[in-house]
Amino acid sequence: MKAHVVRMAGYNAWCNRRVYEAVARLSDAEYRADCGAFFKSVHGTLNHLIATDRIWLRRFTGEGEAPSRLDAILFETFATLAPAREAEDSRILSYANGLTEEDLGRRFRYRRVSEPDEIEEPLAPTLFHLFNHQTHHRGQVHGLLTHLGHGAPSLDLIQFVREREQSPS
Repeated sequence: MKAHVVRMAGYNAWCNRRVYEAVARLSDAEYRADCGAFFKSVHGTLNHLIATDRIWLRRFTGEGEAPSRLDAILFETFATLAPAREAEDSRILSYANGLTEEDLGRRFRYRRVSEPDEIEEPLAPTLFHLFNHQTHHRGQVHGLLTHLGHGAPSLDLIQFVREREQSPS
């Protein structure tokens, strides 16, 4: 199972790089435009993703900043958000690489942002949720790029796998 978690962490970072390269071509007005997405804009959606990654990593590790709102705008500009995304992806990769099979079988406790009740969950499925959540909202950004008249990159997992087999990193 660890190999799958590490692969998904790598895939997550690869997708984020590709999406951020596409988003970098947007004007600031396009980046901030309310296009009707759940977090309204590309800006709001990308901030949501980094906010939730920080929340989950804080739950998993007990370390790092964690906002108290799911709609927190942690970075007001794309120029400051992009390097923070790279750092967060490195943090996720490092965490995944440091896990053991035993770790993945354990349960952990946390509190939701919206409710005070403590929840206990198994770690592995919760990590899969983190990656699935990224895919969900990254897909929204992908759609927004198209809506705004820009090309959106392929984010196919199999393409990531093929590229890694051709040039392992």
